[in-house]
Amino acid sequence: MLKFPSALRSRNALVTALGVVLIAGTTTVVAQTTSMEPIQWDKRRLEQLDRNVRRIERALTQRNAAGQPVIVEPDPEVIALQGRVDLIDRRLLDMEATVQRVNGDLERLTFQLDEAGRDNTALGARVRDAEGRLRTMEQAAAREAELNAPIPTTSPTGDATRDLTAAVRLAATDPARGDRALQTVISAWPDTPQAREASSRLGDLRVSAGDHAGAVSAYATALQGWPTAPWAAATTLELANALNATDRKTQACTALTEFTRRYAEAASPAVRTRATETRTRIGCPAAPAAAPARRPG
Repeated sequence: MLKFPSALRSRNALVTALGVVLIAGTTTVVAQTTSMEPIQWDKRRLEQLDRNVRRIERALTQRNAAGQPVIVEPDPEVIALQGRVDLIDRRLLDMEATVQRVNGDLERLTFQLDEAGRDNTALGARVRDAEGRLRTMEQAAAREAELNAPIPTTSPTGDATRDLTAAVRLAATDPARGDRALQTVISAWPDTPQAREASSRLGDLRVSAGDHAGAVSAYATALQGWPTAPWAAATTLELANALNATDRKTQACTALTEFTRRYAEAASPAVRTRATETRTRIGCPAAPAAAPARRPG
């Protein structure tokens, strides 16, 4: 009976049986499964294993040459194990294909999510822009309604000086609303020094807006009775400029003559210089000698 060397047996070997049936003889070689301790495969053991394998090969060759062929019968457990391994391989291939499909689906979903994110970002920007425009339109409409509303005739503070101060401050930052505030002073406090000064400042706003005709009206209202307030001299020069801008040169020269008669003597050198320059630019005749200012009325 042919026995395999112990070096061929391994730990956890499921089946190492080889049914060897010799047709011409009566000798049968069977190796049965035996559990053994783990083998430490070093160089010496590997060389021994190689020698044993070569010895078995020579023995099989000799039997085949002697007319006693060796038939190897596979162990049923080995066949079952191979079947299970094949099944596991197929399942692994199926799982790999499934994973690939899932990865492809995930890539498509990721791309779609990225596109959706970009679309949402763009849509959000458009919505915010639309909301901003809507707020701007609402604010513009509210401002337009405020500016076109009738001019109030009542004092916001109950005091003419405070009303004028607030209106002047507002005109410096918001000319359109400041215009209404100055008109409110004029309406709430008629025939007062504050109303006259408000008319003068209203004329300045109209000049800044290019409304020279409106400036003439405002300056003329401020200078009714030729007041002696500190602002009166400069306002007279502004009236002359506004009249000249509206093609009323004769009236502009008349305003300059009134400046010479009423304000030149008490005016500052800078204001008198401006008056001379304005007269030259407009082309008015030489100014007559200044007369003592007369008190109104």
